[in-house]
Amino acid sequence: MFMVLMVHLHLPCVLLNFILFLILVVLCTLSDCYDPLDPNGNISVTFDIYQRTQDGYLARVTLENYYQYRHVDKPGWQLGWQWANDEVIWSINGAVATDQGNCSSYTSQLPHSCKKDPLIVDLPADVSPESRSEHCCNGGILSARAINPLSSFTLFELEVRNLGQYPLGQAPNNLTLLAPGPGYTCSPLLQTDPTVISSFNGQRQVPALRTWKSACTYSNFMANKSPICCVSLSTFYNPMITPCPDCSCGCSEADKASKSCIRLGNTLSEENIIACTKHMCPIRVHWHVKNNYVTHWRVKLTISNYNYRSNYSNWNVLLQHPAFSQNATSYSFNTAKLPLAFQDGVSLFWGIDYYNTELVHSDKDQQGFVSTEILLEKDPKSFTLSNGWAFPRRVYFNGENCEMPLPDTFPMLPNHTNTLRPPNIILLIISLFCFWTKASFHFQ
Repeated sequence: MFMVLMVHLHLPCVLLNFILFLILVVLCTLSDCYDPLDPNGNISVTFDIYQRTQDGYLARVTLENYYQYRHVDKPGWQLGWQWANDEVIWSINGAVATDQGNCSSYTSQLPHSCKKDPLIVDLPADVSPESRSEHCCNGGILSARAINPLSSFTLFELEVRNLGQYPLGQAPNNLTLLAPGPGYTCSPLLQTDPTVISSFNGQRQVPALRTWKSACTYSNFMANKSPICCVSLSTFYNPMITPCPDCSCGCSEADKASKSCIRLGNTLSEENIIACTKHMCPIRVHWHVKNNYVTHWRVKLTISNYNYRSNYSNWNVLLQHPAFSQNATSYSFNTAKLPLAFQDGVSLFWGIDYYNTELVHSDKDQQGFVSTEILLEKDPKSFTLSNGWAFPRRVYFNGENCEMPLPDTFPMLPNHTNTLRPPNIILLIISLFCFWTKASFHFQ
């Protein structure tokens, strides 16, 4: 009897522990999906049924990137789902299903895809006009919202048939998004207020017959990616350079003589061959405090690519620092402030078209990099060179958080440094020289 009681008591405890574990995992995942620098960021998927047909319906699927600084790069997005019943994609424009599936039950005309779980990809920009749809076909690339809102969305149109007992159609299930790799989790497609679709060059507004929406959010935890970038620091007032933390993105191989390394934890491919460094990051962001003026101060920002064979197209860097709450001028990068409710300002930097949008790879003789100088306006109430204030709080490259050095390794002001600002020291020296000259002349 006692043993039976123990079994009955033990089983709920095990179940309770399992439930608590699941809750913990979910909470960790949700917190990782939330980005305080981009709280409303997501890629939304909208499924609009805009016309009924005799055997089904015509639908328009729209992908919109609401991430301010995370873009979808090559080889592009892949959108998948599972049909609720036995639907088939009869035809499609502006995208293509990667697998036709088993269409043996059709004899005369074959559907575009009979897969229960089709996978849809974008078409290249040079696709023929008959395969295009409006706002489609950019090779799967979606720009970040703050950089280029006009190319941050895409859409494709499809005809769906074989609805069975549900002539009004049912929302697809298990939406998945690769953009281009894993890391995105999509909510269920839920019915919302119908999308209003423009026709006749915007002169007529027609609501969709039915609209389903989903939001896909990115999580580093779900992507299971190792870091790709790190930060190093230097200043004009201290010869010491704070390097990236050792093993920021993995540890180098034992062979110290080798100039090229393969990042640990990745498969052997061209994009994983990088220069051997102590940090082993493909990207290093270097922040150098260059000058200190009366009303402004100057920083040089350098982004280095340690990959030997991979370039970064349409790269961007996000920096969080209180000085970006003031006016800032970037001389070789585009820049924009993100409107966030933070005490520290947040600025986004990216390349200038036809000049430096391509961050080229390194080779054994030359390092690939882009750089700019940034002139920052001083806030007399907060500006200081003490205690590491002049260094960024957070750095992101292409939406990925970069590994920062520990604060106790930051370049510090020399102990004998005067509290006066450099221009004031110069004025004081000039004044003392003039006084000494005048006094000498007087005694003569």
